[in-house]
Amino acid sequence: MAKEVKATAKKAKSAMPSVLAFEKKLVPSDAQMFAVNWAERHGKAQGLALQLKSVRGTISNRLSTALESDPAKLDAEVEKPNLQTVDHCALPSDCDTLKVRFTLKVLSGVAVPSACNNQEFNETYREAVEGYIGKTGFAELAKRYATNLANARFLWRNRVGAETIEVVVTHLEGEKQTQWTFDAKAVGLHDFDNPAVAALAQVIADSLSGKREFALLEVVAYSRLGQGQEVYPSEELVTVK
Repeated sequence: MAKEVKATAKKAKSAMPSVLAFEKKLVPSDAQMFAVNWAERHGKAQGLALQLKSVRGTISNRLSTALESDPAKLDAEVEKPNLQTVDHCALPSDCDTLKVRFTLKVLSGVAVPSACNNQEFNETYREAVEGYIGKTGFAELAKRYATNLANARFLWRNRVGAETIEVVVTHLEGEKQTQWTFDAKAVGLHDFDNPAVAALAQVIADSLSGKREFALLEVVAYSRLGQGQEVYPSEELVTVK
């Protein structure tokens, strides 16, 4: 019995590839940020630019043991200014709404690794994925992806404190376009059973399960933050000081 278990474990280990890679199936573009007024949000928009702002902070990092044991030196160190330069972005004083636009491509081919050097594993993996597709059709996963588009979760901090948020998702198929408009706050962040997202979820599920080659979605969100309010784009990581 012990030899049989050992042989099975050895076979399972030998079936694992040493090279295994997958391509992402959700491919978002970079998002563009604009300023508009809520009453005219579907009209002309002006782009937002990053600005540099100098701030004076406090020393908040861990200090050396020598300083911690000397109260006088510790007080002197804490009182030193911590000067920083940070990225800053805000709506103009005459605009109250942030507009964010990006595209999202949903690809098929989940059952095919981009690289695999073990044919046995490749076949068993394909069988497992095809079994999952046959059983679920990616319905639950697609519903969650669709919900997180409809509720504007992708806005992160730009979602907090917004008076109203509207999300417009357009399925681009050549000249044919299908569009859905969502009240992001009505969709909510904690419920994945909203019937309003069913049609969008079906488009995503059909792409992931291979019923269509891909789906290209345009996503536009409008977040009413208030005139002149700060907005939060992604910050560039500076590795060279």
